[in-house]
Amino acid sequence: MDRLYSPWRYQYVTGQTPAQGCVFCAKVNDPAEDALIVHRAELNYVVVNLYPYASGHILVVPYSHVGALADCPDATAAEMMQLVRIAEGVLREVYRAPGFNIGMNIGACAGAGVAGHIHMHMLPRWPGDANFLTTTGETRVLPEEVIETARKIRAAWPDSR
Repeated sequence: MDRLYSPWRYQYVTGQTPAQGCVFCAKVNDPAEDALIVHRAELNYVVVNLYPYASGHILVVPYSHVGALADCPDATAAEMMQLVRIAEGVLREVYRAPGFNIGMNIGACAGAGVAGHIHMHMLPRWPGDANFLTTTGETRVLPEEVIETARKIRAAWPDSR
């Protein structure tokens, strides 16, 4: 019998995450988080999702604590979309992904894991990447650790070369 271990997801799946302010606001000022932040722009940063749906799952997050896209300053929203465009090229290069899911969940009832601070998800997708384990076992198998994902994406980001 094969066993799949993902102990880094334990706090997430059991709901035992610490209740301490906004995770995105705290993350940007914590030097320990630099391992997962792959790019810092003027108004947004790009970070590997700690609980990814697929390898290469990243988030584009405004520095400002904004809970709705309608409340996001135009310059921040424009830079966010520019970073998404750059990230699409980076993820195509690094993961050879032929497709992407890109989007936001705004508000807890819409599925936002961090309600109150908007962020754009980018997930590389491949033909047949949803399999029985995800569907019936509610388990995802990721071929690399998130720290390795961050290293690869950071190395491929245009201004890091």
